[in-house]
Formats: sequence, C-alpha cells, structure tokens
Amino acid sequence: MTRNFRTSGAPHMPPQNTIAKVMLQVLLALVPGVLAYSWFFGPGILIQIILATLFALLFEAIILRWRGRPLKPFINDYSAVVTAVLFALCIPPLAPWWISCIAMLFAIVFAKHLYGGLGQNVFNPAMVGYVVVLISFPQAMTSWLPPLALAQQSPELMSVGLLASLKIIFSGTVPFAGGWDAITQATPLDTLKTGIEAGRMVPEIRNTPLFGDYGGMGWEWVANWFALGGIYLLYKRTISWQVPVAMIATTVLLSLPFWLADPDSNPFPLQHVFSGAIVLGAFFIATDPVSGCVSNRGRLIFGVGVAVITLVIRRWGGYPDGVAFAVLLMNMAAPLIDRYTRPRMYGE
Repeated sequence: MTRNFRTSGAPHMPPQNTIAKVMLQVLLALVPGVLAYSWFFGPGILIQIILATLFALLFEAIILRWRGRPLKPFINDYSAVVTAVLFALCIPPLAPWWISCIAMLFAIVFAKHLYGGLGQNVFNPAMVGYVVVLISFPQAMTSWLPPLALAQQSPELMSVGLLASLKIIFSGTVPFAGGWDAITQATPLDTLKTGIEAGRMVPEIRNTPLFGDYGGMGWEWVANWFALGGIYLLYKRTISWQVPVAMIATTVLLSLPFWLADPDSNPFPLQHVFSGAIVLGAFFIATDPVSGCVSNRGRLIFGVGVAVITLVIRRWGGYPDGVAFAVLLMNMAAPLIDRYTRPRMYGE
C-alpha cells in the first residue's frame, strides 16, 4: 500500500533557531544588567524600557500596515522589542517620554523599514535612534542620575521612586526646589573628560565617591551583569566571540600604553571597559548580525574598529562616550570589510 505525503521544498528539516528564539535569548541575557541598572539607578530605567517598547511596537505595526505586510509574524519576532530595550539602556532614566517616541520613529521607520525591514537594514536601528536624540536634544540626554548609594547626600534623590519617576518623565519637570541640579550629576566618563581637559590629574578626579574600584560606582556592577548575559549568549552560540573579544581586548591594549606613559592624564584601561557602554556594546550592540560583519576575520576587524573609534571619541571628541557613533561608522564599513575578508572557497 502506497501513501503520498504532501511536502514543501527542500530542506525538509525544521530550523533549530528562529528569529523569535534568538531575540528572546538576547532579552533574557539582558535581564541581569537591567535588574542591576534599576538597583543602582532607580526604577526609571524600567519605565523607559516600557515606553520605548510600546512606541517601537506602535511604529512597527503602522509601517507594516502601510506596507501591506501581515502584523503577527513581524510583531512576534521580538526584533522591535530588542531595539527598544537596547535604546532604553542608553538614555538617562528620567529622560522625557517623547525622547523614546522620536528615537523609535527613526529606529523603526527610517533605520529599519526604509531599507526593507528586518534583515536588510544597513545601520543598527537602536543606535540610529539614540544618536538622533543625542544630537538633537543634548540637554535632555545628559540628565543622568547618580547611583542610589550616594542618595544619602541628597534628600531629593532619595525621594525619586516609581511615582516620582513617572511624574518627572511625563511632565518633564522636577518637583524639587533645586530642579534637575538637585538629582542629577555628570557621569564618570563625563567627569573624567571634563577634569582632564581642565588640567586636573586622573587620581585627583577619581578621588570622589562617584568612582568605584575600576569604573564608576554602580556602572561597573551594571557592566559586570551585562558581561554575564553576554557570556550566556556565547554559551548558547547566539553570538560569535570575535566581536566582543576584539572590542574589549583592543580597548585594554590600546589604552594601556597611554596609561603606562602618563597615568596622571590617561585613565586605567579597565576604567574604559567598566564605564560607559563598552561591555553593553561589545556583547549586545556590535554583535548585530545584520548590520555587522559576516566573516570571522571581518568580525575581528569590526570589533577592533569600534574600540578604536570609541577611544578616539572619548579622548578627543565632543562626547564623553562614543560607542554609538563607532558602531554606526563601522556599520558603513561592514560590507567592504566582508568583501575583503571573504573566506576562500573549498578547492580554490
């Protein structure tokens, strides 16, 4: 007795990984860092994540409907959610609500769907959204909270809980006599950059409660937990090792000679790693498989390039951190890098 079975085109084996599964793994890996972030800097970051996610899904649905594409498969792949969470982790916890709205408009509509949608974008959408609002609204993007461990010195900061954070984010005003100056201060990277430019020595600048063992107080622990999530992604083979290893190793090796030659004017290499977005960028942003390099050698070059440009911007640029700009610049170079680092074909 013969039976006929309906089959589709080859290959017939179901894929082991799907886009949704990969994105969920990335979101899961971000959880330790997000929890550490909220522990050290308050619940504002959780509000920013929710806001950015809602705006990202809204713009994703609108543009998919406008393009005549089905909503469910693209909404359920969680790519827009990952973009939103990565962006939210880069902005101040009490940034106004419209910052996320404008950033997600550019990230989802212009950086993603203008190029054809998921898998066809040239630039990292989260970094496009971040750079747009950073350049356009510098004052709103520099209102950073100090770690809550320093809250004992500021009664106003101690009162910035969930309800106060909601009020500040949606009203744009601070309900304290001192205004924003009462609850915000410069980041460790900004403090270092400003102090060095003013002629102060690095040990003198670091001799404040704002700094921890290597990076900034709180910031170094957040970086550690993001690194733990990154190691999980490496273990699950969700990302390749080349970009994070090249990026972190280059940051250390390139800044080490400057520190050895003049430690009074140059930060310790681990200060670069555990402050700012180096760790988050190395494991979660620069490893984007769409806007990054494909070949193994290309990934190494990509990671080195991001680290070099970041250090150049930190030292001589107009911004205290430069990971976002470095990633976007290397996104432009990724196709050319892949062209010249293409592996040799078998038998060639």
